[in-house]
Amino acid sequence: MALAAAAPLALAGVVVIGNGNLPRLDDAQVQKIYSGKVVEVGGVTVAAVNLRSGNTVRAHFLQTYLNQDEEKYTAYWTVRRYIGKGTPPRELASGAEVVNFVQTTPGAIGYVEDADLKPGLNILLRK
Repeated sequence: MALAAAAPLALAGVVVIGNGNLPRLDDAQVQKIYSGKVVEVGGVTVAAVNLRSGNTVRAHFLQTYLNQDEEKYTAYWTVRRYIGKGTPPRELASGAEVVNFVQTTPGAIGYVEDADLKPGLNILLRK
């Protein structure tokens, strides 16, 4: 039964996208951006966005790119916020909102399911 529940996560491909002014990234850079340890890449201030908690694409992103689950990620940001070390990335409701934000915001970075990719998007990292 648990395997059946995990199957949708394994099927979805998640791609990290960014505004056209950002260069390609590696795993370590993505992890540092989403943990608030890096706020600038190539001289550009980064504005990371997440999908809302509970979204299966977010869960896949956290697992695949950050090697965390929702509980660990939320706890991490709760502590960072409490000690004054930043705030977690803004949350958006859908892949379409992420695409729109990334395309219209300099320095924006987000992630979407393969199905939400559009021509002309700047793909920063794909696993």
